[in-house]
Amino acid sequence: MFISLWEFFYGHFFRFWMKWLLRQMTGKCELQRIFDTYVGAQRTHRIENSLTYSKNKVLQKATLVVQSEVDRCVVDIMKEKNINPEKDASFKICMKACLLQISGYKQLYLDVESVRKKPYDSDNLQHEKLLLKLWNLLMPTKKLKARISKQWADIGFQGDDPKTDFRGMGILGLINLVYFSENYTSEAHQILLRSNHPKLGYSYAIVGINLTEMAYSLLKSEALKFHLYNFVPGIPTMEHFHQFYCYLVYEFDKFWFEEKPESIMYFNVYREKFHEKIKGLLLDCNVSLTLKI
Repeated sequence: MFISLWEFFYGHFFRFWMKWLLRQMTGKCELQRIFDTYVGAQRTHRIENSLTYSKNKVLQKATLVVQSEVDRCVVDIMKEKNINPEKDASFKICMKACLLQISGYKQLYLDVESVRKKPYDSDNLQHEKLLLKLWNLLMPTKKLKARISKQWADIGFQGDDPKTDFRGMGILGLINLVYFSENYTSEAHQILLRSNHPKLGYSYAIVGINLTEMAYSLLKSEALKFHLYNFVPGIPTMEHFHQFYCYLVYEFDKFWFEEKPESIMYFNVYREKFHEKIKGLLLDCNVSLTLKI
């Protein structure tokens, strides 16, 4: 109750007068002061909040701008805030960089969601080729005897036909698995081997798909903003999402063996514990979760 009242009064009264006072004292608007004071994710995050909570419609709409309209949007903001480009030459550059990150994050979510919604289709030749590519990457010395086969269990699928395991994350789950196996092949082989541990083993592919869901949910909840704003100076893309997924796969395997679960039956407990650990790391405004090998 108290927090809600404070947010109301701050948003409607205190913030306006505080901004007015600081502008009189510094001769600069809030956006300029942010650029003078902060860098990295802190800068973009504060700019995003300033635009979002502004009473000015032009500034509010700036957070929804598409990448092709960023340049025009920056000019409009400068006009609204009476910013002279000759006196503040860096403003245009800084604002463009922030808007590209803000709009890029929104577009990345739409791109990831679009791929996630595509179900695995066994009649789609590209999907089938991708699935066989995963097998060949993980099992280069072992030939797959048939498309429908119990061999799929060797890389951690539940049934004879992996397509049923992709229902939750669609083709995105397979793309992530292939990306990690292709770009970090030796690490993928090592983790696959560890996943067959007699006591601490787990289903490699199933856990990989589960971690795709974790990466997706963190992106959707905007928990990845600090990470991506720090990690990507420009526009975040699917490549950066895949890189974050690889980080999760590598770190989860380490976490699992450090925790030494009593049994695979406790997977959801430890999965949630790992999830909370990652969410905690992502709260740091200086965070950049990259795979370091």
